[in-house]
Amino acid sequence: MRILLSAILILTFNLPAFAQDCACCTDSHKAFDFWVGDWEVYDTKGNKIGENSIKKLEKDCIISEHWRGAKGTTGRSYNYYNSQDGTWNQVWIDSQGQNLVLKGKAEENRMLLKSELTKGKDGTEYYNRITWTKNSDESVIQLWETLSKEGKVIKELFKGIYKKAK
Repeated sequence: MRILLSAILILTFNLPAFAQDCACCTDSHKAFDFWVGDWEVYDTKGNKIGENSIKKLEKDCIISEHWRGAKGTTGRSYNYYNSQDGTWNQVWIDSQGQNLVLKGKAEENRMLLKSELTKGKDGTEYYNRITWTKNSDESVIQLWETLSKEGKVIKELFKGIYKKAK
């Protein structure tokens, strides 16, 4: 009886700690895990354009990106799942002073994030949309496009093919 009571007490007092340690262990929190790893990034012609290191931080609650472009540019993003509204969010900041804030949803083998409506220097309004797609060969394609207010693609800004670094 004492052993059973001791086991119950141990489990009872350790459950809150376990739950807290596993706050970001849901399938929703893991939906962007396919991007985690060290990558070499190529353009559609096969030229290496950079390297990207994607890591999980803060007990797997944050996905941190560290980009190093072949021409010396660098940047970082922090990505997280917001369980209150069910969205994925990204904050990007680079070495050229640019920043981008995105919000969206995960789909099967895909992450789709979009900015709020933005006004360009010429007054044109547009959205930034970035899509990451996991391929069957474990590579990932990142596609960054601008969209019109109506949701039509205006321009492709970046298409990178991520291959696991060796």
